[in-house]
Amino acid sequence: MIQTSPGSYGGVSKLENNACKMFQMDRTEESSPHRDTTPAPIALSAWNRLVQEDLLHVNPTAENLRRPVADVQLYDALDDQANVRNTVVLAMGVSCGSAGFERILVHAADGEAAAVIVKARGTPIEDLRAASSRHDVPVLVVGDDADWTRLIAMARTAVAGAAVDSVSGVRLGDLFAFANAVASITNGAASIVDPSGRILGYSTVPGQPIDDLRRETTLTLQERTPPALDADFKVVYSSTAALFVQSPSGIADRLALAVRAGGELLGSIWIIDPGGERRQPALDALDRLAPLAGLHMLHARSASDFTERRNADLMRTLMDDPARASFAAAQLGLEFTDGFAIAAFALTHPNGGSLDAMREQHRLLQLVTVTCNVQFRSAYSALIDSVVYALLPCAGDSPRAAHRRVIRDIGSYATTISAHPVVSAVGGIAEQISELPRSRTEALRTLRYLMHHQSVTRENPTPRAPAAAVFEDYWTELNLLEIGKYITEKHLDKFDVIDAIRAYDATHHTDFLITLRAYFDSNANVSKAADRMHVHGNTIRYRITRLAEEFQIDFDNPTTRLWLWLRLVSTDLM
Repeated sequence: MIQTSPGSYGGVSKLENNACKMFQMDRTEESSPHRDTTPAPIALSAWNRLVQEDLLHVNPTAENLRRPVADVQLYDALDDQANVRNTVVLAMGVSCGSAGFERILVHAADGEAAAVIVKARGTPIEDLRAASSRHDVPVLVVGDDADWTRLIAMARTAVAGAAVDSVSGVRLGDLFAFANAVASITNGAASIVDPSGRILGYSTVPGQPIDDLRRETTLTLQERTPPALDADFKVVYSSTAALFVQSPSGIADRLALAVRAGGELLGSIWIIDPGGERRQPALDALDRLAPLAGLHMLHARSASDFTERRNADLMRTLMDDPARASFAAAQLGLEFTDGFAIAAFALTHPNGGSLDAMREQHRLLQLVTVTCNVQFRSAYSALIDSVVYALLPCAGDSPRAAHRRVIRDIGSYATTISAHPVVSAVGGIAEQISELPRSRTEALRTLRYLMHHQSVTRENPTPRAPAAAVFEDYWTELNLLEIGKYITEKHLDKFDVIDAIRAYDATHHTDFLITLRAYFDSNANVSKAADRMHVHGNTIRYRITRLAEEFQIDFDNPTTRLWLWLRLVSTDLM
């Protein structure tokens, strides 16, 4: 059963813990069907701080900074009659100094706009300051590579969020602190979930009851069922107000709210129902906090995207650019005392470039980060080209045992993020920063070898293919692969008879190559080779004699046998 909050805000009492320092709810504002829901204007300077974008104010006078902001609009050159009073106008597609830019400033000044945002695109700051002063309208400059869509969502959410409560006690984007504040206000344990079902933050307020579902989702940082397949999520997403969600037996009821910004669904907040007289005030509080939640989630997403890109760039530098690796290590705060090993993780997803695969890759990144944090008290990880990399410390008496344990754990947890297996590999230990590229190469070689065996196993499911290993587990096979690659690249194979035998078999429907492989695998023991091929020993003797005569193979020469065996084994591995 799902019940919608009627939208009354009068039931929130004075906060009884640290949340009162974070949010001061306006208790004097009573619900009214005729109450104006338009956000109250805030000062341009305060709005700018909430947006937390790199906006340069070209003429920050005291009067300009006090300008009230109540809305954000994209400028439409065909609609000069649009009401822009107390509005921040985004001048998209307009170059500074052009006639169009002058027209925007005139329209903004006449309509008492709060400010105009524009991309400088090389225009000197002095020219922009002069234009701002000439038209008496604040001009803010955003970077040339800024995303207008993201900026308008952040800007509008900042207006709505500022009208709700002060956010001085919770850093914007800190969803764990925000979840604690929400839990304190609503008297129920809170979780913040993105549209894919990933847990972005959860509360840790002491004494609040939780259930097994809450324990599981906070451990895995993932909902049991993807929101797209969950009926309760669908109902919550379709509502604009907080809802009461009745849960099945054994699981506590929930209160839930869909969080949006600029029409975009950012995720949802789920509260364990405090019950009784506390339920309705909690629903009201969730409704009231909706704009603020959107502001926090937008900032968290922006910060997360930036952090992921930064970590990926620094990790790439560590693994690919030895000349700058020490600088990247310093930025990551690496202390290279006991060494590190590069671990590589990949999903065996059949459609690696699909949206579902990319979502699961980001979930895998989160899983690797969390697990490494738990295991090593540190996490250096990044998603690069569909592979998740992690720097595994090598402290302690048995670092390889710890490495095996962590990749095994990640593989077992991966069933919560994808229906496809995760393959994991760890390169050799790098005792110096300069050795990290070698460790990464070893990790990738091992990963590709394991993934190849995973695909072979799917076609022939009799053997159990390994899904996690360290480089040493397969160094013989991997080195033979390197020999095979060298033979191919240097065209050394053109002097032997392997290709000729393969062509002969294809033309005459014979099994000479298979026989040769079985003969070598059995150390030239005819009986064992016959058992491998399920034929009589005389058949093996006959075929070996034919091979010697037809292709001039001297089986008594150990060098010849070694070369042909290397060719067969390296070809099979490749």
